[in-house]
Amino acid sequence: MDQPVRIPDLSDRPHQLTVERVMAAPPGLLYAALTQGFDIWFAAPGSVLMKPAVNEPFFFETEHEGKRNPHYGRFLRLQPERLVEFSWVTGAAGTEGAETVVTIEFVHQPRGIRLRLRHSGFATEAARDRHRAAWPRVLEQLDRRTAP
Repeated sequence: MDQPVRIPDLSDRPHQLTVERVMAAPPGLLYAALTQGFDIWFAAPGSVLMKPAVNEPFFFETEHEGKRNPHYGRFLRLQPERLVEFSWVTGAAGTEGAETVVTIEFVHQPRGIRLRLRHSGFATEAARDRHRAAWPRVLEQLDRRTAP
């Protein structure tokens, strides 16, 4: 029996951001990279535990300046080649332990796919601002690693 998806309550964490980038890769490849291939573009190799299914939890680590940074979440909505939504929890230097929500939409346009990423539920402006600075670099890396 399918269990209903429990969407995080973000009502007391109002800070959010949106970033966009036109990507070179086709939507199917981007979708796969965001639902099962984090280790080819973002996560430390061998650290990813991920099954692309709604309500399934995931884990991976990134490494920066010799430190391991764990990331946890669960898939909330998946629409192949259209939308990926997941919860996202990191430590003090990230979401500060708050369960946030990342929604990635694939917007088809004449010159490729515009990836629109909205990250909601930050408890502080500082956490939001750190992610506002980081997400463009992360999307650039995704674009580079998946470009044909």
